[in-house]
Amino acid sequence: MHLFINCLAANSGSGLTYVRNIVPQISARPELRATLAVPSKLRSTLGSPPNISFVEMDIPAGAAGRFCWEQSYLRGMVQKSAADVLISAGNFALWRSPVPQILLSGNCLYTCPDFNRDLLDRRAYRIWLDTWIRAFFARRSVHWADCTVAPSQTFAETLQSWTEGKVVGIHHGFDREIFFEDDGCLPSAIQEQIDAGADLLRLIFVSHYNYYRNFETLLRALPYIKERLGGRRVQLLLTCKLTEKDSGYYSAKAARGLIRQLGISDEVVELGAVPYSVLQHVIRACHIYVTAAYAETFAHPLVEAMACGLPIVASDLLVHREICGGAAVYFPRFSPQMLAERVVELDRSLALRNELSEAALDRSRDFSWRDHLERIVGLARSLECGEMEYAHAA
Repeated sequence: MHLFINCLAANSGSGLTYVRNIVPQISARPELRATLAVPSKLRSTLGSPPNISFVEMDIPAGAAGRFCWEQSYLRGMVQKSAADVLISAGNFALWRSPVPQILLSGNCLYTCPDFNRDLLDRRAYRIWLDTWIRAFFARRSVHWADCTVAPSQTFAETLQSWTEGKVVGIHHGFDREIFFEDDGCLPSAIQEQIDAGADLLRLIFVSHYNYYRNFETLLRALPYIKERLGGRRVQLLLTCKLTEKDSGYYSAKAARGLIRQLGISDEVVELGAVPYSVLQHVIRACHIYVTAAYAETFAHPLVEAMACGLPIVASDLLVHREICGGAAVYFPRFSPQMLAERVVELDRSLALRNELSEAALDRSRDFSWRDHLERIVGLARSLECGEMEYAHAA
């Protein structure tokens, strides 16, 4: 089978994670061939697998520019490749694809009322309008594709309800060998930013800055945690910089002001982007993983934290419960007080921490990129053969 995979949207975040993990899995299956359309800056990081060819492209920036370019030129590229099935990553499908098409849809912001309210409260009208436009084409894309794949069953059900299209939930994977490949220690440049004090509770949240990860609730929880710990210190590690824009899309100005207002500058450590090869060392230097996100479709850092054996305190989203199960304790997503209570509860109970840590290690083993690709290929074969019933039942 020959797959054409459109990865032109894979510039950061989950899209980049997906491409970097799926390429080795495809290359390990000699019965498969694949043509990948990728951004030029990503190509050099993907090696030269014998059964994969790459088409490097520099397309217009932004979702609108990419969408217009794809609708104009992608059809010809797929036909020229003689691929059997098109896999469209990046939430947008090709209208009237020349071959059966699977859409990978992973942006829950299009269907999230909390995000919509948040943008209006912040007066982020440009982002609100941009999201509305993207949502229109994302919704249409579900109908253009023969089948849509979501990275969690929770989001699959949301998309199904939103579009009445054919949607399948297939978990993203996790590659333990790649994640734990570096057997060294914490780099000195990062170690210098982390307080090595023995009487210290260290929390970590892995994300670039954006609104839907709800940084503000996480920051507001720190004074409550400090109060309940008495004289013991707390430290929150962030893998982003709030002193600058991690993305041209979101402004961290409100978060920076909140840190000053709450007087927690000493408690917040802004590491900036951490190379994936050393992320395991940063996570293992911490005691608890925390996330207050109010929107999520899968959350790879949760799986990475679980693989490191960290207990998790997570906002009470259905997708968080689906991914973490019994490896986490949960709190209402906009309650810094309850977030603090859950953190202190874990800090005071060694038995509970150990229970969650063991559950986390077990749960992390349930995610496999090999299994993910196996299901995608099975779905592609069923579409190639015209067995549309599979798309409904997978």
